[in-house]
Amino acid sequence: MTVTIYHNPRCSKSRQTLQLLTENGIKPEIIEYLKTPPDKKELGHILDLLGLEPRELMRKQEKEYKAAKLDNPKLSRKDLIYAMIQHPVLIERPIVIANNKAVIGRPPENVLGIL
Repeated sequence: MTVTIYHNPRCSKSRQTLQLLTENGIKPEIIEYLKTPPDKKELGHILDLLGLEPRELMRKQEKEYKAAKLDNPKLSRKDLIYAMIQHPVLIERPIVIANNKAVIGRPPENVLGIL
């Protein structure tokens, strides 16, 4: 089984999720998404697996969200995905993908449901 975590090592929930995976004998592929943001296709796939629209995956309290006026309801899915690619700090974390399913590790125990 391949498990991927979109990880931010500075985030406590992300670290806890990674620890939970390793404690369960899983060595996931770690993608530090702030250094290597997903591209348009990859982010679209993640959203589909999560069953979310782009704004639902965005960290709305980030200054980039407010500065770019991303709360504008006229922005399209494409516009919002582009914003997350340009400003990956906007992407909620951690995201874990396993068994062709995805979940946000908030709380970290959420990941156990897709393993």
